[in-house]
Amino acid sequence: MKSRINFVNEKIQDSFEELKNSKTESKKLYKWICRAFEDLEENAFCGIQIPKKLIPQVYFEKHKIDNLWKYNLPNAWRLIYSIKNGEVMVLSIILEWMSHKDYERRFKY
Repeated sequence: MKSRINFVNEKIQDSFEELKNSKTESKKLYKWICRAFEDLEENAFCGIQIPKKLIPQVYFEKHKIDNLWKYNLPNAWRLIYSIKNGEVMVLSIILEWMSHKDYERRFKY
């Protein structure tokens, strides 16, 4: 199911734009996230759904989400997103991206 990409807030969008203009390893991360966005636009459900009981409380408190998905990026990075189904379109809402180490901490693995 096709979807449109939205960021959960301007701070996340600004962070993404900063990656684009970087001259370090972050430039690669920007390209990987762009590729993920292309995949999500084609199929919002291409990521891996995180079971509700494993969703960190911070996502409920901060974003009032009821579903959470992860998209595995190269070098063990993770893109965390939620899906919102409107009457006309599906939105993939980007919450954050993080290294595998930070992912394990957040999800208490």
